[in-house]
Amino acid sequence: MSHLPVLPILIPLFAAALALFFEHRRFGMAPQRAVAWVSMAAMLAVSLLLAAEAASGRIHVYLVGDWPARLGIALMVDRLSALMLVVGQLLGVACLLHACAGWDRRAPHFHAFFQFQMMGLNGAFLTGDVFNLFVFFEVLLIASYGLMLSGGRGERMRAGLHYVAFNVAASTLFLIALGLLYGLLGTLNMAEIAVRVAQLPAQDLALVQAAAGLLLVVFCAKAAVLPLYFWLPQTYTHAPAAVAGLFAVMTKVGLYAVLRVGTLSFGAAGALDGFAWPALLVLGGVTLLLAALGVLASRRLRSLAAYLVLGSASTLFIAFALATAGTISAGLYYLAHSTFAGAALFLLADLIRRRRGAAGDRKDVIAALPDRTLPGVLFLVAAVSLAGLPPLSGFIGKLLLLQAVPAASTGWVWALVLGSSLLMLVGLARAGTRLFWRVEPWPDTSPERLARYTPATAMKVAPVRPLEAAATVLLLGYGITMSIAAAPLLDYTRAAAAQLQSPASYVEQVRAAAPTLREP
Repeated sequence: MSHLPVLPILIPLFAAALALFFEHRRFGMAPQRAVAWVSMAAMLAVSLLLAAEAASGRIHVYLVGDWPARLGIALMVDRLSALMLVVGQLLGVACLLHACAGWDRRAPHFHAFFQFQMMGLNGAFLTGDVFNLFVFFEVLLIASYGLMLSGGRGERMRAGLHYVAFNVAASTLFLIALGLLYGLLGTLNMAEIAVRVAQLPAQDLALVQAAAGLLLVVFCAKAAVLPLYFWLPQTYTHAPAAVAGLFAVMTKVGLYAVLRVGTLSFGAAGALDGFAWPALLVLGGVTLLLAALGVLASRRLRSLAAYLVLGSASTLFIAFALATAGTISAGLYYLAHSTFAGAALFLLADLIRRRRGAAGDRKDVIAALPDRTLPGVLFLVAAVSLAGLPPLSGFIGKLLLLQAVPAASTGWVWALVLGSSLLMLVGLARAGTRLFWRVEPWPDTSPERLARYTPATAMKVAPVRPLEAAATVLLLGYGITMSIAAAPLLDYTRAAAAQLQSPASYVEQVRAAAPTLREP
């Protein structure tokens, strides 16, 4: 049990190596898929065990190489990191299920990249120092480049190259911030940073604040907040469905980093406590408004799903930047909901695209959709959840967030969250109407209108693959389960928020972890 924290990193690492070994075509896809599923099952089991252990409130510190936390690599498991681990594994199971319907055959090295992506995600949630946060960011980003560009051409290749260039620039800025922090403090361990910032002379605090500001810029770039969100809509729109679904958690990694570093490394130091929250609150609000307008303006269902992911990320920025136990708790619940619901819409958009033939997932093309029952029901559930309507988890998350907003911010936060939800609801309703109801040509017979009509007889309709439908149902089922089991989940997120709000206790537990053999 003492080695559990390192297993979510080692399991996908070895699984990726095995997947590469079985890539020769004489083996077929069966061995690669078997390795992938064994790895996912093991990671999910370990994540659930870590979550059960973290529920007690104890922070499990794992010293890699038996070096003290301030000197070596430390992994930390608390309620927040355990929650993120479970969310990541549940999402990975559904995306892998969708890919195994046949897309993994068309993407070279898909299963190896997928396992490396899971390794990077797990490591980012578990690491206790910001340098290894950078390392795991790079692991997951490099894997995401491969997943995004595998078998791609045209628009996907163009969007993928923009995505790569943007993240390379952000990673360079990350390294600059880390160098500045280490030069000032002599450590990059998150808990140790909090102690040393509190001991710094007043004249050095401005430099530390500048370094912290650079870190937050990088995290905001990963989380896609204004003005650093322009990469997200095109990247997510053109990514393959299983990859776009997995990418739904990528923005949450940036949000996790903002919350972790903001509350632990700088939250425990009075001079820097909350120095960036007001700016992040404003930026999150503006990004939410732009995301809602993007939902209205989207012509493709995949683009609409991308803007909904952006909207969920900006809603979480508002929740975390308000920096109260109630808003953080509601935000953590909403984080899990939005990850599953956003990924489900990407998978559903691909199912609809393939069923509409040449019309694809375009909303401005009138086309019949064979057998609308299953896609229609799935879209209805996804839309209700993403728009925040009762009784599903999106409504619960937003309701709890609005209830927890401090009195000084109630007016504009309520107006912004409810107004953006209304705009998103209108966008989702328009998409449903055009995709499922309007299947006959308009009375207007002008050449311009007729050019946008694709008769069903002219379409090459792909059959529904059971695994693809099952993956979408599974993700939506997560959201329904979250609604039914809301009470215990919210108890957990409240405890996680309280733990985050007590950074001094966190620092004491991490610094108390001593090597078993030596103390340099």
